[in-house]
Amino acid sequence: MKRPRGKAPTFEAAIEQLEQITNQIESGQIGLQKSLKQYEQGMKLISHCRTILDMAENRIAALNTDGHGHLTIDGAVDQPDTQEAGEPPDD
Repeated sequence: MKRPRGKAPTFEAAIEQLEQITNQIESGQIGLQKSLKQYEQGMKLISHCRTILDMAENRIAALNTDGHGHLTIDGAVDQPDTQEAGEPPDD
């Protein structure tokens, strides 16, 4: 699966390429030198996928916090519970 030079693969395409590389190496379809080259390419793809996942995690975290850095759940702000046990909530 070739891709245009300079354009990074999508996460899904990178995973597909990793699966192909793994299958080739595990099946013994390729020699040692080609296996090493494929392994190196696989490590680059793994790094690329980790970068994409980190960016997604950061984006999710940003979407789930309000302007003050508080975690929000379905639009409600989740703040630390400061009331004493057994006291009714302040309404």
